[in-house]
Amino acid sequence: MKNSYSPYGTGRKDVFHAFMVQNANFDGKDEIPCVNTTDKFPKRLVPFSKAISETNHTGFVVFYENDEKIERLWNTPQKYLPILKRFDGVVTPDYSLYCDMPYAMQVWNTYRGKAVGAWLNDNDIPVIPNIRWGDERSLDLACMGVEKGKTIAISSHGCIKSMEYKQLFTRGFDYVVQKLAPKRIIVYGRASERLFCIARLYGIEVMSFESDFGLSHKKEVV
Repeated sequence: MKNSYSPYGTGRKDVFHAFMVQNANFDGKDEIPCVNTTDKFPKRLVPFSKAISETNHTGFVVFYENDEKIERLWNTPQKYLPILKRFDGVVTPDYSLYCDMPYAMQVWNTYRGKAVGAWLNDNDIPVIPNIRWGDERSLDLACMGVEKGKTIAISSHGCIKSMEYKQLFTRGFDYVVQKLAPKRIIVYGRASERLFCIARLYGIEVMSFESDFGLSHKKEVV
């Protein structure tokens, strides 16, 4: 879908962050902003809360953290733009999508993540789209605004706590793989061998990165 959006309410405060999508195209019935995917891939992943004070700028910034830690980017994006520009690239924000969350809220959080991605595109920052789904209702939504045959990023953090969540995560993973046919998948957090098998069947490269939680847990065990 071509760009049909223009900031409204001339002279009023832009409380809905229209500036983020003023150059964007939109996808699907829910009009999710489209994100241009970089061909670069990360050597490491840096959580947003650590990126703020990080001195090693190698890697991509990710937002696989509690919402209260990443909400500040949405609230004051210009403040954090110089910080994000220091790194090799950014994976779009991972605003929560819960299974019991109303669909309208799932649309809003998906929209916000892709809007930030479109804005980062405008600011010449390499971007990889994050794919997040809640339940079956949001599987197609999760793929909107994402280029096929490119790199995508997912996180298993908080998605495999029970057998029900594991099954939903696996079904969603299979759906996304078939829908987007990605060349490469960045996985943040633990992933079952079954997921890797699904990816291999489709000839997809998988790059797995341990989450900060997983790394800290290993240190505690040692």
